[in-house]
Amino acid sequence: MRTILHLSDLHFGRVDEAILSPLVSFINETKPDLVAISGDFTQRARTIEYIAAQEFLALIPFPKIVVPGNHDVPLRNLFLRFWHSLDSYRRYICDDLQPFYSDPEMAVAGVNTARALTWKDGRINKGQLDKLRTDFGSVPDGRTKIVVTHHPFDLPAGARGEVVGRSDLAIQTLAECRVDVLLSGHFHIADIGYTAKRYNVPGYSALIVSSGTSTSTRYRGGQSNSLNVICVEHPRITIQRHVWGKEAQAFDASPAERFHRTDDGWIRE
Repeated sequence: MRTILHLSDLHFGRVDEAILSPLVSFINETKPDLVAISGDFTQRARTIEYIAAQEFLALIPFPKIVVPGNHDVPLRNLFLRFWHSLDSYRRYICDDLQPFYSDPEMAVAGVNTARALTWKDGRINKGQLDKLRTDFGSVPDGRTKIVVTHHPFDLPAGARGEVVGRSDLAIQTLAECRVDVLLSGHFHIADIGYTAKRYNVPGYSALIVSSGTSTSTRYRGGQSNSLNVICVEHPRITIQRHVWGKEAQAFDASPAERFHRTDDGWIRE
């Protein structure tokens, strides 16, 4: 079995400072095999915010898969936005914009969907999809395959906005690769859905798992700060949301949700 800790939308520059130390303790107590962070490390891509995010990451002594979000691209400085959009992200967070992690039980790929031209929305391109084919093409059967993006492939319940651009093309590639789970953030709303709800791909339905904001004060959808603990034991997955409780000053576990894979895709147990 493998345990993944899924965080998202940290937004250093607008974090609830009271959360940070308990969050680090929770991560260390959980001892995940992998920490996946689906973007928006900063609020406005300022250097001081990136340094704070870098210092936070240094406190997590476990393998990580991280991807940038739209807030990690400079907003008002147009020169930086269009010619050096993710230079600070590469310097302080991770130089690899399409990281890949694999072990005997799972394979996890990160994909950068943040774009200077789309402002808050995101896109995925053919080159990124080609790399996913290559990365997952070397993964033996029987391993759970996971993709991490900032922008989701479907809207979480209650969200208003756009899904990641070129999602129809991307889903065809994900189906070819038999990707099992899509992790994302962006809307600060935690939710679990299925690709089959939006995309008609015969014999394919992956889980879409979104995380709320794990540390920011920018709440949406009436939700508090949260993160996901995902236990992978092919062909089963258990997902448990942990929600920040201000009175207890701790992340409280919600009821676990269990899924298993069938010939047509993932279904709830």
